[in-house]
Amino acid sequence: MGDPSEELGFEGLLGEEGFFARLLGRSPSGGGRAELYGPDLPVVLLTGGPGMGKGRLLDVVWRQFATQLPVVRLDCGSGEYADRAAREKGARSAATEILVEAARTLRTWPGTGGSFLFPRFFSGLVLVTTGVTGGTPRAVRAEIERYTDLPEKRRLRALFTGGFWRDRGVVRNLLAALEQPLDGAAVGTALLAALDTSLTPKGRRELTRIYGAYLGADRRYQHGLRSLAADFRARGEGREVAESFLFWALREDLEAAYAGVLAYLSRVGRPAMLLDRSESPLGEQLLRAVLTDRRAGRRDRVVIVGTARRADGGAFLYGGLRREEVLPPAEFRPADEVPPAWSRRKHKGTDLAPLADGVLLLRMPLLTGDQIGEETARRQLRAEPEGGTNRRRIDAAVARLSGGRPHMVLRLAAAAAAFQMPADANDRDLLDAPLHLAADGDGEGDGERPVFDVLLRELILKQLPVRLPQEHHGQWLDLLTHLSVAHDMECADVLLDYHQRGRLNRLTAHQVGQLLADTGWPSCERHFIGDFGLRQLLVHRLYGLHPDGAAWYDDHRLLRNHYSRRAKDEATADGGATADGEATAHVGATAEGGAFRSVMAHRMNHHLVSGGVDGVVGHLVATLPGRPLKWCAELLEIAQAPYPGGADTRRQRAEGLVALEGDALRRTVDRLLHAVWLCEERTRPTGQETAGTLARLLDLLSIMEFDGAGQLGRVATEWRSLAENELPLLGCACTGQLGRRR
Repeated sequence: MGDPSEELGFEGLLGEEGFFARLLGRSPSGGGRAELYGPDLPVVLLTGGPGMGKGRLLDVVWRQFATQLPVVRLDCGSGEYADRAAREKGARSAATEILVEAARTLRTWPGTGGSFLFPRFFSGLVLVTTGVTGGTPRAVRAEIERYTDLPEKRRLRALFTGGFWRDRGVVRNLLAALEQPLDGAAVGTALLAALDTSLTPKGRRELTRIYGAYLGADRRYQHGLRSLAADFRARGEGREVAESFLFWALREDLEAAYAGVLAYLSRVGRPAMLLDRSESPLGEQLLRAVLTDRRAGRRDRVVIVGTARRADGGAFLYGGLRREEVLPPAEFRPADEVPPAWSRRKHKGTDLAPLADGVLLLRMPLLTGDQIGEETARRQLRAEPEGGTNRRRIDAAVARLSGGRPHMVLRLAAAAAAFQMPADANDRDLLDAPLHLAADGDGEGDGERPVFDVLLRELILKQLPVRLPQEHHGQWLDLLTHLSVAHDMECADVLLDYHQRGRLNRLTAHQVGQLLADTGWPSCERHFIGDFGLRQLLVHRLYGLHPDGAAWYDDHRLLRNHYSRRAKDEATADGGATADGEATAHVGATAEGGAFRSVMAHRMNHHLVSGGVDGVVGHLVATLPGRPLKWCAELLEIAQAPYPGGADTRRQRAEGLVALEGDALRRTVDRLLHAVWLCEERTRPTGQETAGTLARLLDLLSIMEFDGAGQLGRVATEWRSLAENELPLLGCACTGQLGRRR
């Protein structure tokens, strides 16, 4: 029995009656199933950012179904195909190499119905070989010999090869044609002649149907093959057209293997190609080719399952149109259980229809609180857990840090197996837990490393944005680490300008935001790094970059000083003034789309985190009278901040266990600030105790003698209810659901 983690979160997709059994027409145990969709099939795209389990799901689908059906799994993000192609650039490309690998895998399919042959695909490859370096008969012959296992079964008569070739066989004829001295175009002419003499009438009709449809072929397959070879040699757009045509020819070979009485009796279900990392340029090219063919009416029964980091499936699906100008693709969320009906939308001109019409988006599921708890419990049982309190604390930390992202759950649960959470720990303490890794193909692993280091390597360094310029690859993780303290575009640009100083080519906040979105990371209106779990990993790394959190404090002080200058400039322009650490007015609205209602609130947020607690308390005391409800909103913005490493005294300070200076108003505001900060950081449980403290402090303020004090009683009731249920006091896209994971 395999590791239960392999199928974690995918149970409903993989069962005997699950989505993939119906899509493929056969269950993992071999039973036939009524096929979903068809004869016009959608391309299924698994959508979700890093760590959502797209590759893991493809692995499981391949393992469970490849013994029952011809299923090929290909990694479009592998550099291996380009490396092979580079050895003979005129006659190979990454696209031809990945297609040859697919064909070669199916050529040895041992299951029901037997292996597959690829005479149509092979015929196109034959003419492409004429672009080999030198173009001599000997060089072309060596290139053709790479593909001789694809077109026919050796030592068997034409009856058993589908009646495509005459008895003597095509490979023998081709190699014989290249034994004579030839040069230039004569090589191609000799190959076409050898192909022609090898074809049966059926084979000639098939090549005419396919290559006779090539642009300018005029229904003559010889012209089509010559044009395809010329386009391939021309590189650029012409080569991509030729590669797309070869992909169609390969799928036509698969289609032919299912035709006829013998195939009807022996072949079941549908063949499948699983394209991992198909957001890569090679993967996008393959997806574009099959989607374009199907839009044009070239139908086939091959199930194509790809991956997409972006929630919309990828910009190439929309033909340059804005998403709001195009009807969204059909989508399926596994929680819905029943897949949606799908059919191609009708358009006046098929060439004008967006490729998105040919797609079904399968949304990769987040794990539920119960699934997270079951996984941590399974790991803990192996490590002999030390009581229920630690288990509950581990469960909560894994749920909050991961946000339900499956890969993070698996890694954190494994690291937490023998980890004892301190009594008043921050969830980020778990990120230092050691994780044992087996050696992988990249020379990594075979030892213990902190789990946060492992996750950053797997989620960031191994999944760089596809369009990230090469010159920024080495600094991408460092830039994101510093951006973990940013809230909006303005403060992100301040950090980027500082940390890219001296570089000729720089990334802007807008560009980084686009790259994050393209990689599948969500956005948030209050945090530049819009995924809570990723932000915690980066914040943790930032604090540890230099001794005593120096990098952390430097970044927050940089932003504090920037917004301090902004606040002073705006106050001066308005005829007012501010004092360092305190303010007598609500200064300055932020730019449109900013994360804060004022420049001063933004400044105070970074001042709080960089050690200016007393200055923030002074600001809050000075700005409370006469505006309690606006003041509460500002307090939430200021206190929505991470807490630095080291001893955490916020709970004791909130509960009045730390001696404070000043009058009753200042002491109460100080305590309230720390209670709100505890609730808003979202990396430790709050519950009844903190909720009660919040309500008591607000009630105390409500009976003090300042304008509007009585309005705070209603706020006390609202905040207490939210805190009791582990919900944020100031919700945003990345924190609003954290309390609901359980």
